[in-house]
Amino acid sequence: MSGSGAPVAGAVAGADDLTVVVVAASWHTQVMDGLLDGARRALADSQVTDVRVLRVPGTFELPVAASRLATGKVDAIVALGVVIRGGTPHFDYVCQAATDGLTSVSVRTGVPVGFGVLTCDDDAQALDRAGLPGSKEDKGYEATQAALATAVTLRDLARP
Repeated sequence: MSGSGAPVAGAVAGADDLTVVVVAASWHTQVMDGLLDGARRALADSQVTDVRVLRVPGTFELPVAASRLATGKVDAIVALGVVIRGGTPHFDYVCQAATDGLTSVSVRTGVPVGFGVLTCDDDAQALDRAGLPGSKEDKGYEATQAALATAVTLRDLARP
């Protein structure tokens, strides 16, 4: 697991006026609850109050929801999901589709999409990244912080 080199958790300066949507899958409730809590902490740390949380069935549905949301009044999207490897190629297809789809949404629309999709070999890896008590990492927080920082940077680039 690579936690080294990650930015220090904390407030993103200038993010308080952003409109953010967190799109979260519904599978693996315990892990998803941790990811959502991490996203909410990052938003609160940056004093972002214009927040909507949208639940979708699974990780595969994240790109279509993000695509629709990116056409509205939103400054950043945070996509949260978890896919745990099983005994079939399903894992590979879902992970690739989610990654490609979310990347496409961000590049096509210019709306930052924080990538908080865990792609793990087993439940223990997912729990270790979920930001739960005892977890080594908080990927919900990190993905949200990245989306906020990118949105602020892009907004500042547009200013004369």
